Amino acid sequence: MDTMRDRFCTVAGTLLDEDPRLAVVLAVISGDRFKDAAQAHPDRVIDVGIREQLLVSAAGGIALTGLRPIVHTFASFLVERPFEQVKLDLNHQGVGAVLVSAGASYDVAAGGRTHQAPGDVALLDTLDGWTVHVPGHPDEAEALVRHAAADGDRLVYVRLSEQANRAPRPVAPGRFETVREGRAGVVLAVGPMLDAVLAATEGRDVTVLYASTVRPFDAAAVRAAVGRTAAADLVLVEPYLAGTSAPFAADALADRPHRVLALGTRREELRRYGSAQEHIAAHGLDPAGLRARIDGFLHA
Repeated sequence: MDTMRDRFCTVAGTLLDEDPRLAVVLAVISGDRFKDAAQAHPDRVIDVGIREQLLVSAAGGIALTGLRPIVHTFASFLVERPFEQVKLDLNHQGVGAVLVSAGASYDVAAGGRTHQAPGDVALLDTLDGWTVHVPGHPDEAEALVRHAAADGDRLVYVRLSEQANRAPRPVAPGRFETVREGRAGVVLAVGPMLDAVLAATEGRDVTVLYASTVRPFDAAAVRAAVGRTAAADLVLVEPYLAGTSAPFAADALADRPHRVLALGTRREELRRYGSAQEHIAAHGLDPAGLRARIDGFLHA
């Protein structure tokens, strides 16, 4: 199976052929994958070099000309390093763009802290108007990139990962899908966390919701699912900073007594490089770690 990043690069090249309003802006990362597209569309594939602040500023300028930029690099270089440019040159200028990251939280574990970005979605949550997609499979990534490219002049973040579920789920941007129903509580699995959540809750009487789009947050689906349970217990399982979606869940359930357990990467920095899978296990996001924490919460 190809990776989400592989699929994005292929799809973005095709989209350039299909839509003359689109442009791809790069900062070296994945540049080799866009060689053919750059030859076909030299005026709409722009590589600014290793200059991530310029990457976003150039995208803002391109958007002001009427084009829709698709901006791509690793998450730490796309959201964290040029955050001032995201805030000013996109949000403040009132222009749209599609930011497509690779690397996710710990995919590039060997790259060290410079290449890790578990706080990217939380950081974007400090700004207004962002749609955030977190696909769990390359097929979902393709559908969501296509949707983002055609999404008018909105600000869209597509968070790609090397981690993927075995099979894709239907994509309905902005809506959470019910994968399994139960009465003892609700577990919301985001993107590539679905397989681990399903394994962790096997044999448990819980509802499992799936989100490949987390902003906007589907409050109606959460309210409905929690309303069908015996206890108003909700577990959030996100592949980035724990608690990122907790305020949105609290707002969705504000008029009823409820409990929320927010699982994700901890704030603690794990200083040994290790592998992505070792980071996942260390943060308790593998099936065994999730099972222990979900069971302990629901049975408390």
